[in-house]
Amino acid sequence: MRGERKILNSINSPEDVKKLSQQELEELSAEIRKLIIETVSETGGHLASNLGAVEITLALHKVFDFSKDKLILDVSHQVYTHKIITGRKEKFFTLRQYKSISGYANPEESEYDAFVAGHAATSLALAVGFVEARKIKKENHEIVVVIGDGAFTAGEAFEGLNNLGRLGEKVIIILNDNEMSISKNVGALSQYFARIRTSSFYRTIKAKLPKTTFGRRIKLAIKDLILPVVFFEEFGFTYLGPVDGHNVESLVSMLKRSKNINSPVVVHVITKKGKGYKPAEENPTAFHSAHPFDIRTGKFRHPDSKLKSFSEVFGEEIVRLGEEDERVFAITAAMPDGTKTSLFRDKFPDRFLDVGIAEQCAVTAGAALAKEGLKPVVAIYSTFMQRAYDQLVHDVGILDLPVIFALDRAGVVSQDGPTHQGVFDLSFMRTIPNFVVMAPKNASELRAMLEFALDCKHPVSIRYPKDYAEEGEEIKKIEIGKAELVKSGKDLLIISIGVMFYPAAEAVKILENKGISVGLINARFVKPIDKDLITREALRSGKVLTVEDNTLSGGFGSAVKEILSDKDIIVHSLGINDFFPEQGNRKDLLAKYGLNAETIAKVGEKIAEEKIR
Repeated sequence: MRGERKILNSINSPEDVKKLSQQELEELSAEIRKLIIETVSETGGHLASNLGAVEITLALHKVFDFSKDKLILDVSHQVYTHKIITGRKEKFFTLRQYKSISGYANPEESEYDAFVAGHAATSLALAVGFVEARKIKKENHEIVVVIGDGAFTAGEAFEGLNNLGRLGEKVIIILNDNEMSISKNVGALSQYFARIRTSSFYRTIKAKLPKTTFGRRIKLAIKDLILPVVFFEEFGFTYLGPVDGHNVESLVSMLKRSKNINSPVVVHVITKKGKGYKPAEENPTAFHSAHPFDIRTGKFRHPDSKLKSFSEVFGEEIVRLGEEDERVFAITAAMPDGTKTSLFRDKFPDRFLDVGIAEQCAVTAGAALAKEGLKPVVAIYSTFMQRAYDQLVHDVGILDLPVIFALDRAGVVSQDGPTHQGVFDLSFMRTIPNFVVMAPKNASELRAMLEFALDCKHPVSIRYPKDYAEEGEEIKKIEIGKAELVKSGKDLLIISIGVMFYPAAEAVKILENKGISVGLINARFVKPIDKDLITREALRSGKVLTVEDNTLSGGFGSAVKEILSDKDIIVHSLGINDFFPEQGNRKDLLAKYGLNAETIAKVGEKIAEEKIR
């Protein structure tokens, strides 16, 4: 796979790309693919989507000047080629590592990155704002959006599309159509795009029609005949395509045509995820966010661990619960493999729903299922659940509906950086009336919490990290609002939530070796919090240290301080301060933020020495 980079070595900026011939651009595409594959095989990253967007990116930089024009990348899963040719080539080997090249677009990293990205379907709404700003400032630069067909399952994409069409201002949308978001696209819209792709009759007739008013009328009539709705043209866009997204010459030609249209235009580009690397072409879902892998075999180099991930434990447990109770119903939002709801889907396809990139829909659909007496389990990454806060409040909370929310990738998340950190869910979930908010310390506790949640009469949120789960002792039953008292102590009480239990327990050992008597509580519940147990144990020493991998603003520590506020007790909290966690290895980041045994012990020792007023 490794080879010469004759042309790539000469590319230091987009200006160098503009000078290349058609043949040289094709050679550059191959060289960039090799660099991406080599790098991601070592660092991990979004491989399939980036391999599918090499030619699109080069064609865009050939036609436009993004030092002046705006390039808005939806999600920016396809940003690697853009980074390589905009001055970040020499640092590309540091991709997704601590204090290095981000896996997403980030204007703090380069002037060529128009906006931060990481969540799907924001690009068209951003374009609305950029279009309005261009008018106010009386500028004439181009505004170009690259958005995948999967993102069109999200409501914000339609909101942006509708407003861009209404404004009628010049904007160019590149629809990168690869039939995939992360997993296989679902829904009527993906079927619509498929009909456009496969209609050879329409494409043939369109090419032969005369370029006259009469010819355009015939074309529209044929579209209406073949397609249920002239989708983009009904929104006010000129539709161009489809065009082969791996043919640079065709792409450049089509982009030049789009540049000459002074109104909203969509360029429909057909690409293949994983293009140029057979394992990724054959399994683009696995190579979406890939672990490091062996280039020759395509096999992932997983860390050696006999433990299952929290996601795997969750997926297996809901299958078991689904076997016992036919009312159990699993929902996810384009993440069946990541959340492991795919295990439930494969076993009970009639009781599974993937709504696509539409978290609001997932939450509200779950509310309706609960209203009808079913037991919906909605599995969504913590960072993506932020998008559905109103639905949590309005559609679930007000009616106190027993929907179970499994928040995967909660807490600090490795490599993906600020846009994917799940450090806010304890705070925003505990603000909603009727919600029960929980976090397991290990696999056994997660199973017990899911079993508890199925019998609970209220909405339940269970959060867990992207990490391996210690097995732990079997737990027969969890009672609502009841914490686990591990031990009492007379000098200090440490209270942990979720997986922070293990570094907290190690810290207790360190402190006791220094002759400090420390109590330890595994809280289990953030809401309702075990007020009686925590108050009783806190009064033994009058000194408390809480530990959470959530923002301190409104989080678990805040909940403890609220119940102890009328007591003469010192309460300190460790967690994520008022900032967005960066990218890097989860273990290293937790240590940096003071969420490891050594720092917990150091802070705990200092608190134990404090004098109570």
